[in-house]
Amino acid sequence: MVSVVRRHFVFFVVLGWMGLCGRSGFVLAQTPAVPTVGQEIAVPKAEEVDRPLPDIPQLLRTVQANQKASEAIEKDYLYRAQVTEAESDGHGRVKKTETEEHDVFWLEGVQVHRLVKKNGKELSAEEQKKESDRIDKEVAKEKERRAKAEEKGKETGPHGEEIVTVSRLMELGSFTNARREQLNGRDVIVVDFAGDPKAKTKTRFEEVIRDMAGTAWMDEQDKVLVKAQGHFINSFKMGAGLLVNIQKGTNFSMEQRKINDEVWLPSTAEGQGSFRFLLFAGFNGSVRIMNSDYRKFKATSTILPGMSTVEPDPNPK
Repeated sequence: MVSVVRRHFVFFVVLGWMGLCGRSGFVLAQTPAVPTVGQEIAVPKAEEVDRPLPDIPQLLRTVQANQKASEAIEKDYLYRAQVTEAESDGHGRVKKTETEEHDVFWLEGVQVHRLVKKNGKELSAEEQKKESDRIDKEVAKEKERRAKAEEKGKETGPHGEEIVTVSRLMELGSFTNARREQLNGRDVIVVDFAGDPKAKTKTRFEEVIRDMAGTAWMDEQDKVLVKAQGHFINSFKMGAGLLVNIQKGTNFSMEQRKINDEVWLPSTAEGQGSFRFLLFAGFNGSVRIMNSDYRKFKATSTILPGMSTVEPDPNPK
């Protein structure tokens, strides 16, 4: 079941983040920032507090443009995603844990997740064949979706989803409480977002954004979204809850890290709560994604000869 949960839950939760940055990964929240292992969050110095903040709407537009532009560099990378799904019972106790490992890369302009391990075991030859067939169908479907959207003059993201502009985001909610902080030794601009339950939406994607609240951290130098946390302020439903039903309070987070001093790539993503997709895929628990082993590769998905794992600069400038 981990495949169903990962593909559907992460897709819907991550949509909100994509609305801001135009790429995979959403997250915004009003909960206090809690450092993760190895992460440093510092209060800015007095002189930093006095330094004027940038114009937030313009910063958001630049962030969105930069994330879209970074896809060209990201398409040269492959990395490993380890997905851990912990399903809980009605009392909050973990009753089942499953893991999967995926290679994440771009194929024919589409970002794909190729399953390579399930619960620590390599796929059999038959399972590998099924996975290859699934990816071929997924790529063809996403390319078709993108082509149809572009025929209508709509800009799309890596999965063929329509990009929500910053101007539209401001109609769906509000950005407030802008401030400057430090995250892992870098200056970041932090803003809170709250969706407007009364906002009129045009797409399902906009409905997701409208039902979310959160906080976004944007690197002030590179002007990219580097961290976000958030939760659903209302239960999100599609098809009267028969197709999709994500319960109010479901929360999530995501972070990016700078790789090889040239591109920011997803490092972690987490979600916890209760949700259901179709009538057979109910879930209550948590999903955690840890990304690692970033490598450059050719468009044929072959890792470049002599290319070792690319680690981020420990002292980024």
